Amino acid sequence: MADKNGNASVRQLEVRHRGRFGQISIYFGKFIRMFVYQSDWKVLPMAAIIAGLVGFALGREFGINMEGTLTATFAVVCVCIWNGSFNSIQVVCRERGIVKREHRSGMYILSYILSHMMYQLILCILQTVVTLIVLHLVGMKFPGKGMFTPWMVVDIGITLFLITYASDLLSLWISTLVHSTTTAMTIMPFVLIFQLIFSGGVFSIPAVVKPIELLTISSPGLKAMASQVNLNDLPYSAVDGMVKMVDKVEVGGRITLGQVLDLLQDEKNPMVAEIRAVKVGNTMTVREIGEDLLNNDTYADLRGKVLVGNVTLGDVISALLNTEALNEILDMEVGEVSTLGEVIDYLAADDAIRSLRNEGLDIHMTVGDAIDIIGREETMASIRKTASEAMYEPAYENTSGNIINNWLHILVFILVFAVLSVITLEFIDKDKR
Repeated sequence: MADKNGNASVRQLEVRHRGRFGQISIYFGKFIRMFVYQSDWKVLPMAAIIAGLVGFALGREFGINMEGTLTATFAVVCVCIWNGSFNSIQVVCRERGIVKREHRSGMYILSYILSHMMYQLILCILQTVVTLIVLHLVGMKFPGKGMFTPWMVVDIGITLFLITYASDLLSLWISTLVHSTTTAMTIMPFVLIFQLIFSGGVFSIPAVVKPIELLTISSPGLKAMASQVNLNDLPYSAVDGMVKMVDKVEVGGRITLGQVLDLLQDEKNPMVAEIRAVKVGNTMTVREIGEDLLNNDTYADLRGKVLVGNVTLGDVISALLNTEALNEILDMEVGEVSTLGEVIDYLAADDAIRSLRNEGLDIHMTVGDAIDIIGREETMASIRKTASEAMYEPAYENTSGNIINNWLHILVFILVFAVLSVITLEFIDKDKR
């Protein structure tokens, strides 16, 4: 028997006469040899390629704006889940027959799983380091000081390692459940899709199934990393593109006498203040003041001042002078005034004019014109701020407690999957095959 199955017999005798700790070293050594001689090391260059593709495609907006950072964060979490999942999805099922025989010969399942965990831990650390290096090389930076270490990259590295290792042990458990590598590889895509859809960051899911996020590794992983990069404080820049798309869209509207008067009473507006400072005669009718402003070359620049959209002060004066409903007002004599501002205030306070505040003219402008009137930079900054506040997510708040809670969540998964792997494999002798 020894001659016919020499290696197996020696192996069984060795396992049988070793204690639990001794068996851990035997199997750990076996996995290291498999890493070197059976090309298990190929998972490292594969991790580098995947990280490179993600970093090259999404790294440029990481840390710059909210939506770009969230997308890149989600992609990096996906990379970690992918790496960890494919590390161990076949490791038990591909040698299930050997494990079954050695278990009957005295192998401790706990020792076997612990040796796998030790080996996979080292592999996940190496993958995390490779991933961070490649992401840095392709332009995805993690600048600044971390919350727990002097380097942000180290804090991020802890999160990526935990995600990778938890995914690794999830696949290890799956590998103990199935009886063939084909079945394992068939199940794996469904597990990955489940993790990605219920990550809670990119895909909007109904509130009724929201609690399912608690059962995923991706959700606490994404929350931890989003918290670390302070996602909530980044600007939401997608509004720039949205505004650009509608910038030339023409919108119609109606400007009334009341709106014009209100606008011309806004002394905080430098343009309006200039208009109000124009000198006028002591005793004139409203029509005379309007015609003087409309025809006097002295006021040519003033007439070109834009009030609303592409509508100038000259356009408004001309339209109002030709509005029959305002004839009574236009013939009103205005006395004891010296500036156009005083005329405007006088008219705004007049009871007769108040009854005609809704009279006016139709105007047309583009969205861009409207924004330019208010001030494009100020308007866009206000829109971005409002959008960022609307996108605020308490789960991404940049606090140590938030990050630690998510780390602990992932650590619970690691412990649970390890225990489940041991329990499941303890029943290997009951296999019918």
